[in-house]
Amino acid sequence: MPAEKIELDLVQMVVEQNIPEKRIVAQIMEDLRRQLEQKEEKESTPRQKKEFAILVSDPEGHLEGKHKVGWVLQIPEGDDPAEIEKKIASAAIEFNTSPKGRKLPVSSVGEACEAIPPKFTKDHGFWIKTKEAVQVLRTKNKLSFDGLGE
Repeated sequence: MPAEKIELDLVQMVVEQNIPEKRIVAQIMEDLRRQLEQKEEKESTPRQKKEFAILVSDPEGHLEGKHKVGWVLQIPEGDDPAEIEKKIASAAIEFNTSPKGRKLPVSSVGEACEAIPPKFTKDHGFWIKTKEAVQVLRTKNKLSFDGLGE
């Protein structure tokens, strides 16, 4: 059965007919108004655009000729990607103070990406898309069509 929109005045009339106590009726109507306001707020806020980023594990400080792994992350569009390590550290600190974090604390970016639940990362403005590290490939950004399509 599809949901129908019912006027609050009609709901109030039916509730008053079935519940004689005015205090309870007033509380029910206030709760209904609050729920409607919250629903309207959720519907009116536009979705935040996000962009992908990859955090590359590069302890030596250079990528040339090295095999690297990294984690795919998503950040709000327009955010500074250079701030992601600070955000991960903040989420890790918050996670480490939680009951699960006290049992199994994280101390590296890799451990943080694997162990921190989304509720901690969302609060800090990023989302981890790959829990395990993925291979990072290097490219010269040129296509070679030699030998193809023969």
